[in-house]
Amino acid sequence: MTGRGIGGEIAVRLGRAAALSLAAGTIGGAAVLAGEAIAARTRRYAEPELGLALRATVGRAAAVPLRLVLLGDASALGVGVDRFEDTLGGQLAHLLAEGPAGRRVHLSSVGVSGSRSTDLATQVARALLGERPDVAVILVGANDATALGRPTESAAYLAAAVRRLREVRVQVVVGTCPDLGAVRAIAAPLRQVVGWSGRRIARAQTAAVLEAGGTVVDLGTETGPVFRADAGTLCHDGYHPSADGYRVWAHALLPAVAAAANVSSRQ
Repeated sequence: MTGRGIGGEIAVRLGRAAALSLAAGTIGGAAVLAGEAIAARTRRYAEPELGLALRATVGRAAAVPLRLVLLGDASALGVGVDRFEDTLGGQLAHLLAEGPAGRRVHLSSVGVSGSRSTDLATQVARALLGERPDVAVILVGANDATALGRPTESAAYLAAAVRRLREVRVQVVVGTCPDLGAVRAIAAPLRQVVGWSGRRIARAQTAAVLEAGGTVVDLGTETGPVFRADAGTLCHDGYHPSADGYRVWAHALLPAVAAAANVSSRQ
């Protein structure tokens, strides 16, 4: 999830959003959407913290290690927080380390802020350099949605990434596009447009990932209501998750990631 290009991408493709508004008979809606796109583009969004560790080890030294890699957009980097412990990866690693299995987690991230599904092939290649990871968590889709891209196209790139990882026996868990209708950085009705786009992306992702052999966690359905009800789940920019928001996501992803880790340990 990233704020980079939110307004710019939406402005470039505003014709689609305007067409939706016109189809509803609201001619003035196009102007409203254009104004909101400009406002979104000029907002200041959280940037990646260069001091955050992209590689870390969490858990007891005696435990069997789990190699966990995160791929995707800003969510895989923890944009919106400034401590490793508050990032999605850090919180997920600690939950795995403190769980019944007592995992020692070697965590890494190859995610890039602003990434779309088309960027995953490069990230997969980076993730497979060196020692093969046991479990890969992919978080992508928000930038595809804000660009109002074609769901089937973005889902196809995601499926290709999942298949490549599965070919080398990496267990894959995908967190689908989150509920963009919950963000505060974009005003209504533009927020509803990107929320609608995000749901379309998430549905296409689910079908594609399952067919490719991965596991899906529907972040929009499972965590969207929490983000809509609690503004504290977003960081200061009203778009990226806060520490609390990443915690909500980590707990939603944990059962699937733990199950994937168990499968990996038996391979």
